[in-house]
This record gives sequence, structure tokens and C-alpha cells, in this order.
Amino acid sequence: MVKRIVFLLVLMSLSFQGFCAGFPRPTFKVSFSKTNVMAGDIVEIIIRFDVPKNFHIYSEKSDCPEDDGPIRASIDFTPQPSYELIGKFFGVGDRMVKETDVFNCSTGEFTTKGEFRQKIRVFTSIVNPGIQLIFNGQICNESGCDNIRNVAIKTPSLTVIGMDKSPSLTENQLNTQVDAIAKDSSVQSIPSGTQSTSYRNGKQSKIKTFNGNAGAEKSSSYWGLFILAFLSGLTALLTPCVFPMIPMTVSFFIKNNKRSIAIRDSIVFSLSLIGMYTILGTIVAIAFGANAGNWLSTHWLPNIFFTLIFLVFAASFFGAFEIVMPSWLVNKVDKKADNGGISGAIFMALTITLVSFSCTGPIVGTVLVEAVQGGTIRPIIAMFGFSLAFALPFGLLALFPSWLSKLPKSGGWLTSVKVVLGFIELAFALKFLSIPDQTYHWGILDREVYLAIWIVIFSLMGLYLLGKIRFPHDSPIEHLSVGRLGFVLITFTFVVYMIPGMWGAPLKGLAGYLPPIGTQDFNYSSKNGGRLEGNIAATPSYTESLSLPQNLAGYLDYEEALGAARTLKKPLFIDFTGHGCVNCRKMEERVWSDPAILNLLKTEFVVASLYVDDKKTVLPPSGWFTSASGEKITLLGDKNAYIEEQYFGKTTQPLYCIIDENENLLQPALGADYFNFQIPPFKKFLEDGISEFKKLRPKP
Repeated sequence: MVKRIVFLLVLMSLSFQGFCAGFPRPTFKVSFSKTNVMAGDIVEIIIRFDVPKNFHIYSEKSDCPEDDGPIRASIDFTPQPSYELIGKFFGVGDRMVKETDVFNCSTGEFTTKGEFRQKIRVFTSIVNPGIQLIFNGQICNESGCDNIRNVAIKTPSLTVIGMDKSPSLTENQLNTQVDAIAKDSSVQSIPSGTQSTSYRNGKQSKIKTFNGNAGAEKSSSYWGLFILAFLSGLTALLTPCVFPMIPMTVSFFIKNNKRSIAIRDSIVFSLSLIGMYTILGTIVAIAFGANAGNWLSTHWLPNIFFTLIFLVFAASFFGAFEIVMPSWLVNKVDKKADNGGISGAIFMALTITLVSFSCTGPIVGTVLVEAVQGGTIRPIIAMFGFSLAFALPFGLLALFPSWLSKLPKSGGWLTSVKVVLGFIELAFALKFLSIPDQTYHWGILDREVYLAIWIVIFSLMGLYLLGKIRFPHDSPIEHLSVGRLGFVLITFTFVVYMIPGMWGAPLKGLAGYLPPIGTQDFNYSSKNGGRLEGNIAATPSYTESLSLPQNLAGYLDYEEALGAARTLKKPLFIDFTGHGCVNCRKMEERVWSDPAILNLLKTEFVVASLYVDDKKTVLPPSGWFTSASGEKITLLGDKNAYIEEQYFGKTTQPLYCIIDENENLLQPALGADYFNFQIPPFKKFLEDGISEFKKLRPKP
């Protein structure tokens, strides 16, 4: 009590000194972030002022108790039906200082120039003085302080054209609740950053659990990667660098009259091949590590590098050049293979690996690029699967030499295999370019552009298989074999399947490999004429550059979504997603699109899609914070990734979480592997979350 009395006396003394000294007042200048405004647009009011020399003005930021410290700056906006506030006003460019003489707590202050900002959504025509601002604060220097009270700030006129004709509204049309906001100015936006900020405290947050479990994900399955790598190994056998060498290599084993030695050498040869490629996968895994997966899969630098690598591979398969190992190395290893015995079998395997590199190198590189983006163990599994398929025929033919006579003869078909692989490599190159295009919002490869290029690539591939296109190293096609005709039919069927996608067809078979349908400029199949549906309590932020799948209305920021869940008294469904996440797109296209699932998400939940890999969307300065590791978080994507790790202990996408308004987990946090892209388990997950939410509701 004594301390407070002393403080008040000191403050009164300082204020009196300031009053007697005739403290100056700042002059405010107001502008708008854009002048061509239509009804429904979000506009930022920018309030700038110069601080008199040798003075400072305290900002709204302060660590002092509410009833202690200096008077914090505040700007009051006179309520008007012509606009609504979006979030809270915030200062830009102020600095935190330590007051030791009087206040003894951290405060923010402007020393030379000051700036405040506030976002609003405008609804009807506004002319000055439609937006009326009142400033309150405190100005100080070394001699004392003076209060600034009820200063009216003059705003320029802002004319708003039209009603509900904004291009941004067409793109981000909200449900009927947003229309109600436009008619009822009493409904205000949820202030960002006020609902939950425990992850910002610079300390490790406690992982949320449900019945003791943070998540009940199935152990990650690597069978898909293994099968892809195994099929790639079989494909490598059909290239002109490898296929003709199979009989020659097998004869190396069976030239010995003793069958036991031939079997031994073939087993050593096969195991050596498997070991060499698996060691390569291990080296790659150690070099990149598990933590590099997210960076490799989303950053522009590795993805542009992968794109160029795939283009080089495609050019090599088309015959522009050959990627070969140095001849001195191949010859030296080949001489070692002539020694025979176990060491000879090992060096024979190494010789095959080096000699066939011009054909297998691009295929191995493709598998490794795909594998390295998913953690440490994936490159090892990928190279094991590839090498197992690659070594299997050599070992089996050495055990059963009579099968050699049943092998097809070498010929021009082997060259055709290489060229077809070149077209496929060209299509894959586009996939890696698409990822940074989405994460950085470049806008180069929208969905229809991507599809148009794929349609051209695979059409050319079909014409090549028909013999209508030839490369210099190709043999003339005298007749069309049944097998070749089958590949032609498959290729052109795939092309026809893609064509409706140019007008917005979902193409579920390619879910995850195409850019999101939201990037398509013209979508004939858009539901409800492009109008979003869902539970909204206030206008979401970041809708200019991000959106939710399946025409859902929802949020892109954690605090805004949590505030809406509290307002609407509904559970919050969180979708941790990413632009470059293949499994996210598969879940959205195959599971979320189901009418029963969509109905649950629209009616029973507040939905938030939190993009963890977005590299472009910047948080407002008031939302910046420092992570537990000391990293300054300024991007929305980094914030979402940090929340996922801090609250749910995961770094994978998609991750689906259901929480209540008190941030209690209502079901374990689950990923795509758990649902296996099936509708019934996902529907049960949502229904169980709703039941748990109702169970925790206070009874009337």
C-alpha cells in the first residue's frame, strides 16, 4: 500500500512538471493500405506520427500490471455499421525498454516516429467522418510526463464502391454468418493472440493427451516405398545398359563345372549388389537425416535442384548424352572381377553397377529423391527394394540356367523403354517445381497449367509408342506388337482421363500429385457456385492467399479458430497440412469429399487448416514471438509448425486434432496412415470427437 501511494505521488509530480513545461503534442496522419476499395474488402488503417525531439510516447505493449506503470497508448474506434474491426490495433517499430527509476517493468516506447495499424472490413459507402478515431496515451522526457487524453484523429475520406462485388469475396465467399456480420456491426472479430499464447512463452509446452495418449497413429508403413523401389529395380533391368548383360553375367557363374561353386558365386554376387545399393541409401540417410525432410520437401532450393536433376535424367534417356562412370574406374574393377572366386563375384557386382550406371543412375536418383524427403529410414528401405529386384534375376538364372533360353531377345524395344522413362522423368520434374510454387505463392503452375503440360507430355509419349515420333537412335517400327499396343491404350486412356481436369474435375486418382484445385482459375464443378460453407464467428485472416479444402469456410490461424470455437460453443477440428503434402491432398480428395464427412465438418465443427510449410505469409508484428529454442517466429507457416510440435508432439502432415474451447484433446491426434485413406475410420474419429465434446458439456 505504501509503495502504491509513493508511486502515485511520484507520478503526480512528474505529470505536474510536464504540464508546467508545456509538453508538445504529436501530429497524427492517417492513410489507408489501399484506395480502390469495394464492399467486403479488408483495409488496413495506418496511423503515423512524429515524436517530438527528446521525448518518447509509450505504446500499447507493456509487461506492467494493468493498474501499474505508464499509461498505455490506445486508439478508440467509434462504432459504425459501415465497417468492422479485424483483430486488435498494434504498434509498429517501437522498442521495449527497462524502466528502473519509477515503473520497474518492461514497456514499449516510440522515440522518433510512431505508427499504429488496425485492419477493418468495410461494408457500405464510407465518407469522412465515417471512421472516427480517439487517441489516449502518455508523452514523457527526462523532466517528467504528461497525459494525452481524447485526441481526435482526423481521417481522410474513403469511398467504398458496390455491395458484395469484391473480387476477394468471390474467391473467399463465406457462409451466411459472415453475411450477418455485414448487417450487424455489433459482431466483432476475434482478437488475434488473446485466446491462447502459452506456446509463446519461450518454454517447452506440455504435449496434449487424450486418455494418456498424445496420438494413436499406426506405425508408419514403408511398404508403398518398398514396392515403388522394387518396381523401379525391375524397370532398370529392361534398359539397354542392363538387359543384354544378364546372359553374359550368368555365364560367368555357370562356366565352373561345380554347381556348388556356381551357386555360391551367384549368391555372393546378388548379396554384393544388394549391399552396395543399401550402403548408398544409408550414406544418403546419414547425410540428410530425419530433420532435413521438411526442408528438402518444401524449400525452393532443393526442389529446384531436383527439378533440374530430373530434366537432366530425361535428356539422358532421350539420347542427348549418357551419364557414365570414368572408364579407368570401370576397367580397373573389371580386371579384379576376372580373378574369380568370392572376390571375383564381388567385383563383378561392382562392375555391373558401374557399367549400367548410364541407365540405372537416373532411376536410382529418382527413387532416392522420393525417399530422402521422408526421414532417415526411407532411403535405406528404398535402396534395399531397388537392389533386391535388380539382383533377383541374376541369382535366379544362375540357379536355373535353363531359364536363359526363355528370355526375350535384345532389340529396339530396349531403347523404347529408355525413351518412355524419359517422358516419365519429365513429368516428375514438374512435380518438384510445383511444390515451391505453392509454398512461396509464385503462381507459375496453377492446376490447369500443370495438367496441360502433363497432357502434352503423355500425348507425345503415346505418339512415340505408335511410332509417329522417332529419335535418332531409334530403330524403325515395322509393326505394332500386342504389348506395345497395350501401352499405347494405357497412355492415351490416361490422357483422356486428365482432360476433364482442365475444367475442374477432381481426378481423385491423381490426388496429391496435382496442385490443389483451389489454384484453378476456372472450376466448372465448384460446389455451391464457389460459396464457402461452415461455422464462422468472425472474418478469418489470410484468406487472400490461403484457403481450406472442399469449399469449407474456416480459419487459417490457431487463435482465431479457437476464439470462434469458444464463441460458437463447438469443437475445433484442426488440420495440420502443407502445400507440398501428398497425403494431405489424398485425404482431402478421397475422404473429405464424402458427403457425410463434409456435412459433419460443416455443421458440427469449427475447422482450421494450419499450413506448416507456407514460406510467404507474414504474421503481423504483434503476432511475432520467440520459440523455446530462441528462434524468432515471423511467418504463419513457422508458427503453425511450432504449435503442432509444442502442443501435439508431431511434425508430420496431415495431422488431425479435435479440441474443445479449453484446448483439451477430445481424441488422439491422428495422421493419414491411421485412416489409410478410408472414409469409415475418419467418420468414426469425427463422431467420437463430437460425443466426447458433448460428454464434457455442463448439464442444464
